[in-house]
Amino acid sequence: MIAFVRGPVAAIGVDSAVVEVGGVGLQIQCDPGTLAGLRPGQEARIATSMIVREDSLTLYGFADDDAKSLFELLLTATGVGPKLAQAALAVLEPDQLRHAVATEDLAVLVKVPGIGKKGAQRIVLELKDKIGAPSRTVTGRPLQTQEAWRAQVHAGLVGLGWSARDAEDAVTAVSPLAADNPNPSVPDLLRAALRALSKA
Repeated sequence: MIAFVRGPVAAIGVDSAVVEVGGVGLQIQCDPGTLAGLRPGQEARIATSMIVREDSLTLYGFADDDAKSLFELLLTATGVGPKLAQAALAVLEPDQLRHAVATEDLAVLVKVPGIGKKGAQRIVLELKDKIGAPSRTVTGRPLQTQEAWRAQVHAGLVGLGWSARDAEDAVTAVSPLAADNPNPSVPDLLRAALRALSKA
């Protein structure tokens, strides 16, 4: 098991980053919020969880160990795979997710693309006694410039399964939220875009 990766960021893609470790470039699947905190050429520490399949070895990366632990816990729920677990953490902060499960707030859980009412009920049933209380100590994620946030939010929506056109419409819809903020928060804007898409 690879618990974390530390090294210079060699490249950043739509849904992954490449980190150089000992002369080897490791590709790590990351949510938009995690990618937003990375810069090419700068050293980063990414908490990782390795998923082993018959035909692949995939590293999933997270901004901190708390998000990684929740990702691995979500995987123990029936019907939740790596992509869905990562989508949940892209839409909800770890403490928001804990609170939603602990209080059986299905309305919050179904905001995650791929989680319907039955899926949300199953997650609550299976994880309520395991997920723990909100820590209230989640570190704020890095902020982005005006131009960068549009690309990050758009890429995040496409990575979560929305079409490029829907993603563009959602980015336009949330633009007013970022207009007066020189350093808009990508995770917050991504959540707002997902809410706009769910209402459409």
